[in-house]
Amino acid sequence: MNELPFLIDGHLDLSMNAIEWNRDLRVSISELNAREKGMLDKPDRGNATVTFEELRRGNIGLVVATQIARYVKPGSLLPGWFSPEQAWAQTQGQLAWYKQMEADGYMRMICTREQLDLHVAEWTDGADTSNRPIGYLLSLEGADSLVDVSYVEKAYAYGLRAIGPAHYGSGRYANGTDSVGKLNADGIALLQEMDRLKMILDATHLNDDAFWDALARYQGPIWASHNNCRVFVDHNRQFSDDMIRALIERDAVIGVALDAWMMVPDWVRGESTPIGAQCNMEIMVNNIDYICQIAGNTNHVAVGSDLDGAFGREQCPYDLETIADVQKIFPLLQTKGYKDEDIVKIAHGNWLRFMRSAL
Repeated sequence: MNELPFLIDGHLDLSMNAIEWNRDLRVSISELNAREKGMLDKPDRGNATVTFEELRRGNIGLVVATQIARYVKPGSLLPGWFSPEQAWAQTQGQLAWYKQMEADGYMRMICTREQLDLHVAEWTDGADTSNRPIGYLLSLEGADSLVDVSYVEKAYAYGLRAIGPAHYGSGRYANGTDSVGKLNADGIALLQEMDRLKMILDATHLNDDAFWDALARYQGPIWASHNNCRVFVDHNRQFSDDMIRALIERDAVIGVALDAWMMVPDWVRGESTPIGAQCNMEIMVNNIDYICQIAGNTNHVAVGSDLDGAFGREQCPYDLETIADVQKIFPLLQTKGYKDEDIVKIAHGNWLRFMRSAL
């Protein structure tokens, strides 16, 4: 029996790691990192934190797993694909990977409330979970790969249930981190189609203009899969207090992330170190606590770790070796006076309540 609380992680780029980083998440974390020894093509080589084994060890039985493929114009400083069709093809390769992991017994897609309830019951029945599949709700991070709005229905048909319209920079539908401007006409049509299909809008990565525009327009369920608080790191990637309040008013859940540059001020990629910047799990707890203080309750915050989202141990808390160590936040919350029922909400209850309502 696993005595750790059942945990839901609201944001993991599993297929990106498998397809673009060529990582076999079925092997142990030590073997995965050993395979990358000496590789220099990406900054986090040899520093991965996520495998299926580590998810199970951390009692993380359900995740929001992404497809992600950005469209960029030639000459862009951002990585991506030079046509929406190429980006769409990349997401379909990622989907094929998820389906292969399902066939191998490592994952299970969750599309309906009934599937959700059965999966959670299996993971919380007190029996051994070491060989049980990780449940996943499929989300699209950045909508650039949708060739046109008609592709939303195609994606919904294969299991997509959440979309974040933007990622970094100016997107085809909405503008994201480090950009300005509201939704464009295609972005407005995208939200209308998502509303029709009763999909989840992910407010993560929307710049301030697009955030307020989207909240004013969207009628369906809204969450923020992986966002931290601007009060700690003053950057447009984080949420201001007013944005947090607006999400709470919409009964949203905000997943707190573990990327060091979102946790400590003045982080410099490739130069700062977790120990030097004093980046530890206590900072994640501080973000969780801050959202709870604004809300006046523990109903609107959870975990959206974003671990191995193009960074690894070189850019996350120094007291985290693998994703299983996310469990360290719960004793820290208890020292702040959070009760058992609060821990359950933050670990999985809030995500579960939201998903049951949205699916």
